[in-house]
Amino acid sequence: MKNFWLNATGKDEYDKRNKGVRPGECGHKKITFLFDSILEIMISYKKLGFVNTKKMLADAMKGHYAVPGYNFNNMEQLQAIVTACLETRSPVILQISKGAREYADQTLLRYMAQGALEMMKRLAKEKKLKPIPIALHLDHGANFEIAKDCIDSGFSSAMIDGSSLPYAENIKVTRKVVNYAHKRNVTVEGELGVLSGVEDDVRAEESHYTHPDQVVDFVKRTGVDSLAISIGTSHGVYKFKPGIKPHIRLDILKEIEKRIPGFPIVMHGSSSIPQEYVAMANKYGGDLEQAVGVPGDQLREAARSAVCKINIDSDGRLVMTGVIRKMLAEDKKIVDPRKYLGAAREALKQMYMKKNREVLGSAGQV
Repeated sequence: MKNFWLNATGKDEYDKRNKGVRPGECGHKKITFLFDSILEIMISYKKLGFVNTKKMLADAMKGHYAVPGYNFNNMEQLQAIVTACLETRSPVILQISKGAREYADQTLLRYMAQGALEMMKRLAKEKKLKPIPIALHLDHGANFEIAKDCIDSGFSSAMIDGSSLPYAENIKVTRKVVNYAHKRNVTVEGELGVLSGVEDDVRAEESHYTHPDQVVDFVKRTGVDSLAISIGTSHGVYKFKPGIKPHIRLDILKEIEKRIPGFPIVMHGSSSIPQEYVAMANKYGGDLEQAVGVPGDQLREAARSAVCKINIDSDGRLVMTGVIRKMLAEDKKIVDPRKYLGAAREALKQMYMKKNREVLGSAGQV
């Protein structure tokens, strides 16, 4: 008991919680409380069955494809992501944002992700497929405290987004997260440059491209495992106005790759905004503004270079919204959420499978 407690949280934490009472001097209820407290405070992602992103990103770099970083907020999104990636034989990074943690509850989301992983294992066995590697990742961690909380609760990867801070402050907070995470074998994603657009709490009026001259210094001083850069993508559903041809700055990407060869690069804001689902949502009562996203062929070209993780969120939101609006409009008497959520889940699954096969190149890599 004594060794277990001291090894897990350290003597200082023990003394603080128990005011000097040694394990042998406290009763059964106190001991049970201590065990419950420590399990709540520190949960290893390895025990949950997740992996960190180190190997999957290294494999993607060698294979010239990108691992999908798919965000989820509810059960249907999570089921669609995991089943799509299992059936296409793709590794996957399950991403949880600050907004998702607030909406669905941070504890519930963790156990949902763990349940999805166990579901994947069962389905893999039934279908005689090899289980796929799954990472649980904090998306756009705003500060050290949020990153620490996620790491302590079983996340295998965390992003610390200090891109809106002055350069020195970005390095400082990113290094702090790296120091904490690496002691627990958790991988860390940092960010240089600012993407325009709005998604949850991430807001910026205009883009600020990543400066290739800064990446070497940033990576060296922070010790991050991967780096999100700004080269022309944008957050949210309203990325680019119709008539504007989106253009990823592959020239900047190539310069960055020259500076830090073999280092994992991440692209955020990479949804393509499928026009059929924008039209579907508007046809059945929506009022979405017209916008276009990042072309799939440009994403695929980036994935053949140093980009080995691509984040996609808004496309999933559009698919769900379009399908649900259509079903509710066509059947005025529908009251069973399983019917319209189930249909949305299937449409999501097909969209993710298509992304893996045609855009990211991650299909068939497991």
